[in-house]
Amino acid sequence: MTTAPVTRTAPVPAPVPTQSTYQSRVADYWNAEENPVNLELGRIDDLYHHHYGIGEADWSVLDEPDPELRRDRITNELHRLEHAQAELLASHLGPLAPDDRVFDAGCGRGGGSVVAHLRYGCHADGVTISTKQAAFANEQARARGIDGKVRYHHRNMLDTGFASGAYAASWNNESTMYVELDLLFAEHARLLRRGGRYVVITGCYDDTYGQASREVSLINAHYICDIHPRSEYFKAMARHRLVPVHVQDLTDAAIPYWKLRKQAGHLVTGIEDTFLDAYRNGSFQYLLIAADRV
Repeated sequence: MTTAPVTRTAPVPAPVPTQSTYQSRVADYWNAEENPVNLELGRIDDLYHHHYGIGEADWSVLDEPDPELRRDRITNELHRLEHAQAELLASHLGPLAPDDRVFDAGCGRGGGSVVAHLRYGCHADGVTISTKQAAFANEQARARGIDGKVRYHHRNMLDTGFASGAYAASWNNESTMYVELDLLFAEHARLLRRGGRYVVITGCYDDTYGQASREVSLINAHYICDIHPRSEYFKAMARHRLVPVHVQDLTDAAIPYWKLRKQAGHLVTGIEDTFLDAYRNGSFQYLLIAADRV
């Protein structure tokens, strides 16, 4: 009796992200980034978020007379506000089961994927164009003992290579301004199963105001990004079978974070007044949009 030789299939390597010149600049920016406003806040509980915060602030932190304790209290309060934003986004992803998979597009150092996993017990795949961020986030997952369910990948969120229809939910948290919305929503629509939920929290310029304001242009220059008009989110979603089921204006809820950060000397980056001016003059909005894939 002869036995047929065993054929072993080599593992398929992860795709190397394709990058335009602009995307390479963005990757270089985040590979070099060591901003205290991201790192110091994340060290509080090892949840590293790359976004801002929402909700009313505890202003008593500014009255703390001891300089070191004041600094720590402000840092903790800013982190509490940004974590509140991550929890708000995650609350719109469900209901999800532990066997479900979710996709974190533009995951940064990985905090959002951890929040989703801790809330639902689900599997999470985070994608970032930064090799440094992916390595950092995977190390954090290993340290938490959740690397069996939460993984981070150095890939382009416009072309992930993941299986079509594999995800129950997906999201972008302040990362859509780095990509073309049609390309982005096409990939989310491909990845989501029918009835899957997509959620985005983003700053956008209000095109009833007119063209992008001076403040929006300054924010673009500061972050090397291209903020989209509000209307384009809804037009691009409609083109890619994403139907909004919930829209929430978070502009007023975002202002306390920026007012507090403006007074956090150790975390100020110089863009605080620009955000406050843009929110107050009506040229810039902070939105949450949840949409179902049909």
